[in-house]
Amino acid sequence: MITERPVSNSAGQPPVRTVAVAEAPKALPAAAAPRRDVRAVVSAYVSLTKPRIVELLLVTTVPAMMLAEGGLPSLWLVAVVLVGGSLAAGAASVLNCYIDRDIDQLMRRTKRRPLPTHTVSPRSALVFGLVLAVISVALMAAFTNLLAAGLTLAAIVYYDVVYTLWLKRTTAQNTFWGGACGAAPVLIGWAAVTGSLAPAAWALFAVVFFWQMPHFYPLAMKYKADYARAGIPMLPVVASARRVNAEIIGFAWLTLLSSLAVWPLGMGPIYGVTALVAGGVFVYEAHRLCRQVRAGGAVKPMRLFHWSYVYLTIVFAAVAVDALV
Repeated sequence: MITERPVSNSAGQPPVRTVAVAEAPKALPAAAAPRRDVRAVVSAYVSLTKPRIVELLLVTTVPAMMLAEGGLPSLWLVAVVLVGGSLAAGAASVLNCYIDRDIDQLMRRTKRRPLPTHTVSPRSALVFGLVLAVISVALMAAFTNLLAAGLTLAAIVYYDVVYTLWLKRTTAQNTFWGGACGAAPVLIGWAAVTGSLAPAAWALFAVVFFWQMPHFYPLAMKYKADYARAGIPMLPVVASARRVNAEIIGFAWLTLLSSLAVWPLGMGPIYGVTALVAGGVFVYEAHRLCRQVRAGGAVKPMRLFHWSYVYLTIVFAAVAVDALV
C-alpha cells in the first residue's frame, strides 16, 4: 500500500509530503507444493508397476476366462481376477525394478525409472512389491481357487527369481525361458473359471509364449548398446544378425500356427478368420524386418514391436467375441 504523510522541516517551510510504501505481505507457502510432491511420489510408485505390461496381461486374461466359461463369466469373478492379476503383475514388475536397479542406471531406456533417479528408495520398493504380491495371492486364494492362486504365486516367483535374477543375466535364451511368466495370465484366468486347465488354455498359452520372441527381440535390437553396456546377454547383443532373424521369423510362424491350433478347440469362424489374417500380417512384418537387417540399410525394428501389441489385442478380442457368439 502507498500512503502520504506531511513532514515538517527546520526552515519553517510548508510541510513536505512524502510517500511511504508499506511492506508487501510475505507470500504464504504454496499449498500446491505438497500436492505436487504427493502426486510425484504416487506417480513413481505406479510407474514401478509398469502399467503397460499390466494392461497387456489383462487383455489376454479376460478373453481366456470368457472362452473357459463359454460366454460371460460372473462379473464378480472377472473383477476379482482383474484386481488380483493387476496386483500380481504390478508386484512382479516392482520386484523386477528392485532387482535390476544396478543395471537400470546404466541403460538409457531405464535410467529415468524411480530407483535409478532415487525417487523411491530400494527398501520402499521391496516392501511395496512384497505387499502387492501377498495381497494378490491372498485375493486369488480367497475368492477364486487354489489352482489360480498357486499359478499366480508361481508366475511372480518365476519372473523375479528364475528370470530376473538368473536367466536374464546368464543366457541369451532368457527371453525364451522367461516367456512362461508372460503367458501365465491365460492359465490363471482359465483356472479361475474352471478350477482346471484344458487343451484350449494351453493352446492360448502357446500363442502368448511364442509371441514374446518376435515382440521383444525388435526392442532388444533397438537398445542393443544399452544391454551391452549393462552386460545383459540379450540375443541381439551376443548373436549374429542371421541368428536373430531366424528366431524372429521362426517364432512368428509358431505364433501363427499356435493361434490356428486354438480354432478346432471350441472356436468358430470369427476367431479362425481373424487369427489367420492377423497372424499373416504379423508374419509378414517379421519377414519385412529381417529383410531390412539383411539388406544392411535403415532398420526400423519398432514397427514390428508396436504391431505385435496390435496383433495380440486383435487375436484375443476375437477370442472374446467368438466366445460370446
